[in-house]
Amino acid sequence: MAATLKDIAQAVGVSLATVSRVLNYDRTLSVSDHTRKQIFEVAENLNYSKLKRRPILANKQLKIAVVQWYSKTKELDDLYYMSIRLGLEKRSEQRHFITMRTFQNDLSKIDDDVDAIIAIGKFSPQQVQALAEMTPNLVFVDQDQLANGYDSVVTDFQIAVQQVVDYFTQQGQTRIGLLHGTEWTTDEQSEVLDPRYLEFKRLMQARGQYDESCVFAGDYTNQSGYAQMTHAIETLGDQLPAAFFVTNDPMAAGALKALREADIDVPQRVSLIGFNDTTIARYVFPELSTVHVNTELLGTTAVDLIENRIQTGRTTPQRVTVGTSLVLRESTLQQ
Repeated sequence: MAATLKDIAQAVGVSLATVSRVLNYDRTLSVSDHTRKQIFEVAENLNYSKLKRRPILANKQLKIAVVQWYSKTKELDDLYYMSIRLGLEKRSEQRHFITMRTFQNDLSKIDDDVDAIIAIGKFSPQQVQALAEMTPNLVFVDQDQLANGYDSVVTDFQIAVQQVVDYFTQQGQTRIGLLHGTEWTTDEQSEVLDPRYLEFKRLMQARGQYDESCVFAGDYTNQSGYAQMTHAIETLGDQLPAAFFVTNDPMAAGALKALREADIDVPQRVSLIGFNDTTIARYVFPELSTVHVNTELLGTTAVDLIENRIQTGRTTPQRVTVGTSLVLRESTLQQ
């Protein structure tokens, strides 16, 4: 009877992911020549055959585990991740794949015979390793793991932030405030910096317009958007910028509430642009200008990458970057 990757991993004392990458001649993997030799020798002795990695037959129903870093409650507070999940579930249904949903803190619910994992959100190196040991067919959504050898689906934050800054600049608003988020992975091992903050800072510094006093950090919730904008109003007073970029819609909705309570007119005194274009953007007053992210496409692309990897036997990791568009509504001046 032919051996499996798990058999080889157990015999050598390394992870399943390490065995998979060594047998596929991944020279970017940091592993000793002795370990590589051991893996190949054990594979030969145990009669391992790559025939085990042939494309899965068309009539086999793929089983995909969807691992979320957000809890059910937190997902309802920020519809961005829910939209991604619904997109991938819709694509899976179209392809007649089976999806099972779980959370990062409960990986025990993932079946041993799962064909692939789609991980939505932010994960620490330790969490990534734990997922990789379950299957080599792994895709990350909203976190770039290409450098670590895994398929990734991400948003083009660089162009998105540039569009926001360019728009404000064209309106004559060169002093731009920022409300951004910061958070930690669920195991509290890695801080996750907001890529929109990093790009905003880089771009504004290059233009000689970055002002640290106009930058405020929250935690992506509506409450933090309200609190940080209230803080900005109190500390900056008459020097409050005429334009604010807020890096997600729930925070932007909270910021709008703070401005309204302070009798600061939007958009005449302060223009505001959010990010993601979730449904909340159209149900606040005034309606929120925001960067539209095609969250459904993020989800469907992840499923497509899984299908391609399994059906073709592809082992080279891919990164797919999804573009954005700026949607202008009532919260910004439009000339």
